[in-house]
Amino acid sequence: MKLIYNVSDRVPLKRNLIFAMQQLLAIIAATILVPTLVNNSSGTQILDQASALFGAGAATLFYHLVTRRRSPVFLGSSFAFIAPLTSAVAFGYLGIFLGAVFAGLVYVIVALAIKFSGTKWINNLLPPVVIGPTVALIGLSLCSSAVGNMSSDQNGNYNLIAILCAIITFAACVYASLKGARTLSMIPFIVGIAVGYAAASLITLIGSLTGLEYLKIVDYSALVKNFSPLTFSSFFDVPDFTFLGILREGTERLTLANVGQIAVIFAPVAFVTLAEHIADHKNLSSIIEKDLITDPGLDKTLIGDGVGTMIGSFFGGCPNTTYGESIGCVAISGNASVSTISVTCIFAMVLAFFSPFVALVNTIPTCVVGGICIALYGFIAVSGLKMLKDVDLGRNSNLFVVAAILVVGIGGLTLDFGKLTLSPIATALILGVIVNLHVHRRKGDRKVI
Repeated sequence: MKLIYNVSDRVPLKRNLIFAMQQLLAIIAATILVPTLVNNSSGTQILDQASALFGAGAATLFYHLVTRRRSPVFLGSSFAFIAPLTSAVAFGYLGIFLGAVFAGLVYVIVALAIKFSGTKWINNLLPPVVIGPTVALIGLSLCSSAVGNMSSDQNGNYNLIAILCAIITFAACVYASLKGARTLSMIPFIVGIAVGYAAASLITLIGSLTGLEYLKIVDYSALVKNFSPLTFSSFFDVPDFTFLGILREGTERLTLANVGQIAVIFAPVAFVTLAEHIADHKNLSSIIEKDLITDPGLDKTLIGDGVGTMIGSFFGGCPNTTYGESIGCVAISGNASVSTISVTCIFAMVLAFFSPFVALVNTIPTCVVGGICIALYGFIAVSGLKMLKDVDLGRNSNLFVVAAILVVGIGGLTLDFGKLTLSPIATALILGVIVNLHVHRRKGDRKVI
């Protein structure tokens, strides 16, 4: 994971544009998927894909401003808030935005507490023996998603041809990274997606000519619909921003009692994403070999993420969070330059107005996305395991901590408290912290036989 471009390095313009497009491709599928899932769950079309993309770009630029461009993080739509968003739809656009405000306030309050108390307690609470397996768990927990994507055709059905396309995508990504020329080796995701999309399109063409539905992997309906009829808005269209919805609706769907209800729905979930925020920054710190918890400081990254969530929701409705896909892209490409992430933000905001781009992204087969995710999620998991390199797993105290985190996390244990559900990652992290504090209180420690 040797870096070619460090955090503060300036990347040549042409190369930077290519790197930024690669980052965009790494994060865009998940970013626009969240509003789609919320709309499907709620039976409405209140959230807009293009708006969510614009909001993610705006939120990340604010994050870079607060962190003084010292942390190459991208903030995208958070899956943890899908359930709260689905509930908040009943309160209209203003209800959705208020939910993000409450979630962001949790980050701000914690950031202020850290500002006055320092970060030493964070390092004591989350040493490598805890944070390492937790980061690995983030990558491993996404494996089922990657495999599900790999094996699904355009209708979501199991398909061997889809698996073949996923393998072709992954193979192209690996070849570009290991055997490609210097430029290609730094943009393996673009190469993988291009080759995988081309292979899937060729197979789909054969399926169309022969009438074999099983071979139809690519669904072009989103692209066709965008150009029918052919008008100016087929190319350029103003996204349905959340603030526009607020101006249209006003407060007619919201009462004072609803405000308290929204706070109860959103605020607790923010503590879950806060734990992932710390884990992601620890992970990125190990990749760039610089402790982001102390510089720019956890208080600043939390402010950037928390207020960034409010900004992102103001435009796109979706609360944001740090993206492991982006971190994996940094690790694989060797490019940690903040300038690249900033250009990615600009791409996201500009392309949100370019209808064909969003439509084209929607035609990328899930199996191609799954093939890329083998590398993305795998690198996240490996980054976590690397944090354990100096941890003596021959000692029972460390072994029990790692065992508790991995078994509970991979096993999928959740804690349900009414409307609040702690995800397996959050549950595993909490258990890991408790076990670590308990076992390391003892002076003696036996080696594993």
